[in-house]
Amino acid sequence: MYELKIIRTFAAAHQLPLSRTKCENLHGHNWKIEVYVKGETLDQSGMMMDFGVLKKHVDQILNTLDHQFLNELPFCKNQSPSSEIIARYIAEELNERITVPGISISRVSAWESDNACATYIP
Repeated sequence: MYELKIIRTFAAAHQLPLSRTKCENLHGHNWKIEVYVKGETLDQSGMMMDFGVLKKHVDQILNTLDHQFLNELPFCKNQSPSSEIIARYIAEELNERITVPGISISRVSAWESDNACATYIP
């Protein structure tokens, strides 16, 4: 089994209603996103997947989040945009874009600070 990881970033604001914490207030983060994909085979060039292709797909997703108020985006219509939900959203969106047979999302981590992250494992 092979696993690739890329790290990307985006900045956005959100509120976490019903959290009963200070996070109910409007605030923002500079999120660091770690995306892992896995597969068992390599192509003729010895790669599982080109890093550039993976980065392109993730950047397309993150561009829809960057400098937004996440609570107003469609994926948060009925849920708070917590780091957990953001990680799941990115994983699900990326899963629709990766069409290489045998390659799947291993996990996505959304770091909202240097010492706190949430990971979604499909």
